[in-house]
Amino acid sequence: MKRRFFLKAATAGLATGAIAAPAIAQSNPEIRWRLTSSFPKSLDTIYGASEVFAKAVADATDNRFRIQVFAAGEIVPGLQAADAVTNGTVEMCHTASYYYVGKDPTFAFGTAIPFGFNQRMIDAWMFNGGGLDMMNDFYKKHGIIAFPAGNTGAQMGGWFRKEIKSVDDLKGLKMRIGGFAGRVLAKVGVVAQQIAGGDIYPALEKGTIDAAEWVGPYDDEKLGFQKVAPYYYYPGWWEGGPMLHNFINIAKWNELPKSYQSIVESASHVANTIMMARYDAGNPGALRRLVAGGAQLRAFPQSVIEACYTAANELYAETAAKNPDFKTILDSVVAFRNDQYLWWQVAEYGYDSGMIRLRART
Repeated sequence: MKRRFFLKAATAGLATGAIAAPAIAQSNPEIRWRLTSSFPKSLDTIYGASEVFAKAVADATDNRFRIQVFAAGEIVPGLQAADAVTNGTVEMCHTASYYYVGKDPTFAFGTAIPFGFNQRMIDAWMFNGGGLDMMNDFYKKHGIIAFPAGNTGAQMGGWFRKEIKSVDDLKGLKMRIGGFAGRVLAKVGVVAQQIAGGDIYPALEKGTIDAAEWVGPYDDEKLGFQKVAPYYYYPGWWEGGPMLHNFINIAKWNELPKSYQSIVESASHVANTIMMARYDAGNPGALRRLVAGGAQLRAFPQSVIEACYTAANELYAETAAKNPDFKTILDSVVAFRNDQYLWWQVAEYGYDSGMIRLRART
């Protein structure tokens, strides 16, 4: 009797549409976002981090939350990606925070400052040293919330038409360099210019600039810098571990279900890990090919590095005196970095330097 009653009630419910939609459909709505990258598609590792991220989001939501990735220039130029997020042109972007130091120098800390963190240190500061909370408090003023979504590791110092033997060789040199580093180099005489990745080669080829830095061997080989500037310098002391971010419009972020917010954050972690792994895997072979093809590998003279270190600290003091946000985050970064190197000089550096010596015996 009870069974017949249940079947009758269920049939009536289907006929009248009384049964509610599944809870999963209500909590996981179909959403479509656009992401503009600051990078061209030809740079498959750095641009590709956005594709990794978008796929992870789609996979985790059974394609109910899909994010379409656009290369630099398809919606807005690469260096205007954050503006497009702030004003709501797109929901999010993948970019380097330090591209926007013209708005406020505090943006530099999200990616890299000269003589700052290496890749693992900035991860530690962001995720366990309060860095991400501090940066998001700052980004909130620009209508943005951010999640780390990639890193290149320590970068090269770039490509130069002539050798750099002393600080005097930097005077008047026109160089493409991003972020806060350009202001540091300006103190030692460099004429710094910020140019998007896809525009660097023609500027170097035409002689509009005398030198350019981008990332490292894997990307630099693709961009062809070795064809127009023979000297390849290291290290890129201004980018020991530059971090990329997903910048998201705060209003759009707040509209997402909590489950989708969690997925976006987790997918950003995936992009952060995969991008670094791809660079580490690709750089050794690319460096061999560049040198075999005629690139002249050079280390920056110690006198140049020391002069730039002094200039950087002078600039930090000057900027901190005028900008409270900058000072607050600088104090955190310097204290955390110094603590990190206390540890690194014991174990990490000891192991790595020993292995570099020993590998010749293998």
